[in-house]
Amino acid sequence: MALQFEQIQKQTQQLAMTPQMKQAIQLLQLPLLELQNIIEQELVTNPVLEEAQKTEEPEPENSSATESSAEELDFKEEFDRLAQLDDEWRDYFRQSGSYNKTSEEDEEKRQYLENSITRSETIHDHLINQLNIMSQTEQDKNIGELIIGNIDDNGYLKSPLEEIAVQGATTVEEVERVLRLIQDFHPVGVGARNLKECLLIQIRRLGKGATLAEKIVEGYLDDLGRKKFALIAKELKTSVQNVQKEADFISTLEPKPGRMFAGESAYYVLPDIILEKIDGEYKIIMNDEKIPHLRISSIYKRLMANPDSDSTTKQYIKEKIKSGKWLMKNIHQRQQTIYKIAYEIVKRQRKFFDEGITFLKPMTMQVIAGALGLHESTVSRAISNKYMQTPRGIFQLKYFFTTPIATESGTAASAATVKDKIQEIIRSEDPQKPLSDSKIIEILKKEGIQLARRTVAKYRKELNILPANLRKKY
Repeated sequence: MALQFEQIQKQTQQLAMTPQMKQAIQLLQLPLLELQNIIEQELVTNPVLEEAQKTEEPEPENSSATESSAEELDFKEEFDRLAQLDDEWRDYFRQSGSYNKTSEEDEEKRQYLENSITRSETIHDHLINQLNIMSQTEQDKNIGELIIGNIDDNGYLKSPLEEIAVQGATTVEEVERVLRLIQDFHPVGVGARNLKECLLIQIRRLGKGATLAEKIVEGYLDDLGRKKFALIAKELKTSVQNVQKEADFISTLEPKPGRMFAGESAYYVLPDIILEKIDGEYKIIMNDEKIPHLRISSIYKRLMANPDSDSTTKQYIKEKIKSGKWLMKNIHQRQQTIYKIAYEIVKRQRKFFDEGITFLKPMTMQVIAGALGLHESTVSRAISNKYMQTPRGIFQLKYFFTTPIATESGTAASAATVKDKIQEIIRSEDPQKPLSDSKIIEILKKEGIQLARRTVAKYRKELNILPANLRKKY
């Protein structure tokens, strides 16, 4: 069998992704705050773009970069006027009695305060401050700093005492003595080496040492986690009710003492859409106050029209104007797409906005895409990380898209509605006789909702609800 090479000409169609298309897709899926940042970056990098005042009329779509400049100021003359205006403001501040020159010392203080970066106190800062007050000797302070340096963000000591002793050129006994000092610090339970020690420190600090609670944590922590209360009661020769009571107390203790110092940054939600009910009708308002209104600077239009401008300058300005126009068009397209999707959501989910989650209808992205003549991926991008502020609260747009679940009546219920029903059923159950997943299925069936057992278990896990045997109270 002979091998040979040959050339074959083949014609295929392939979609070319232009930079403008890429930008349109990127802007569509950005949340409002990130869109604002992108636009502000473009204002810095593209010199022909400028921010228009919200009260100004938008620039006509047919405005040309080569419009006549006969009735406008010459570029040089306008530049001179701007410079003159700047000088006039400088003179005004020199003459103004409200401006007082500060001393050099005051200026240094101001600069220090402005340049200072504020941050929350960490658990290590908090412990070091207490160590400086409580340590008796320099050696205790040095050992204490080593111990604190090995405490993690949850408040646990992760390094062995032997390792810390080697680092501090001291004995394990000395390290353990200083550790006991640190374990008396705030927050209660800090410096523990495991969960058991952490809980025992808190129990003893609350004056409940040598009680049933201490015995349970000391010898039966794993059984407590599995809620084997009957076994614990039998081993400790007490009633199941007493074990339940102590378990409830233990559940109030803090398993991660350092959690209060966790530097989690707040996540701010800025809704893209605001839904208001006016005279019985819902009105959709696009929240574009945070989006800078853009326009092409008239200075660069005049430079394009100026016959004295060289071809290189004109070509540069032409490219920047084209880029700016595409950005404005893509922002407008983004807002229009989100508005259309929001309109369809409100139209289809009217009863939800009027009466609550029980009336949330099942709805898929495919349905909305078909109604608007869009691709399903466009809808997916448009609702990603977008929020709607409604009279019932703030919701992610994705919240309104749920899979349909068949009912005996022939209608479909949304997954969110079914989850809410499961949560309500468990909330109203007898805590001494919690309902199994099979019992929940029977209750839902009476309401006309058919579910498989694995589906109930799946929804229960998504709602962070324990199985029946772990929900039981004695």
